[in-house]
Amino acid sequence: MKRLTTVLRCAVAASAIGLLSVPASGAVVRAAAAPRNDYARADFSSALARGLQHFYGSEFVAAENDFSHALAIVPDNTLAIAFLDAASAERQGDLDTLTDAQEDAATAHPSYVAHVRLGFSYLFESLTGRDRKLDAREEFDAAVALDPAAPAAHVGLGIMRFDERSANRAKAEFLAALGADPNDVLAREYLGQLYQTDLRDPQRGLQYVIDVPNLVPHYADIQFHIGSLLADLHQNDAALAYLDRGVALDRNRVGEAGRHGYTLIARIDIDERRFADAKKALDAAIAADVDTIYARALLARIESGAYASPKPGGAP
Repeated sequence: MKRLTTVLRCAVAASAIGLLSVPASGAVVRAAAAPRNDYARADFSSALARGLQHFYGSEFVAAENDFSHALAIVPDNTLAIAFLDAASAERQGDLDTLTDAQEDAATAHPSYVAHVRLGFSYLFESLTGRDRKLDAREEFDAAVALDPAAPAAHVGLGIMRFDERSANRAKAEFLAALGADPNDVLAREYLGQLYQTDLRDPQRGLQYVIDVPNLVPHYADIQFHIGSLLADLHQNDAALAYLDRGVALDRNRVGEAGRHGYTLIARIDIDERRFADAKKALDAAIAADVDTIYARALLARIESGAYASPKPGGAP
């Protein structure tokens, strides 16, 4: 595999540079390159959207093909890389086959992209029971050594730091990625979670993720994360709108939106003393067989009257 990261960066810069202009001083002024935005490419965005729709519909073979097509267009887009691995992990043996192919590619052509892709596959193998975290770190470090400014390896290292609860190091990696690609969706998503859970600043976290749906409208889980941040900020009506969209997009309950959206919706309805609506959301969770233990516990508390006391401040 050719080292396409630098080629892509040069192509983006070249397309953004206008004609040279010479001011009165005689100095040559060159227009600044536009920020990288993979999602402005219609062919890439279309392939990614098809992949997300197939993924959330549990059509994993079709999703793998779609994400592979997207990566043939933008080989180092971290969202497409992660979803290719996630789709492969849903089918017996597919992730192993993908990892084997990427090990061969990284050995034969040790490029930035090859190391990044292999690093992400090792991360997903760790999620499925094989501890490949050390291997993943080695691949991301090798990628950074080849191109320190490129974003994807920093995202991978940031995810590893996030999982280790090393908040400041994770933040540094994600910010390094955004310095090269302000529209890296995974970096922005993880920064949103980091500010919500570790840094206790959901307002700041919301700033990173709030416009991600404009880049990736079919990404169900980002709708869930935005809804969760808005709930933390007590903007409940807005939170419910995002959560409802996330649940609708995640139609087969594959991601976080489908697996945890119903119970979060119910928690908001309970907070608003809309107990009938909360019961409907919890019944839907149980019917879909997602978050059932928590859903049943919330239902039991509603039935027992545990939430019947007035809201703080005397509100009914």
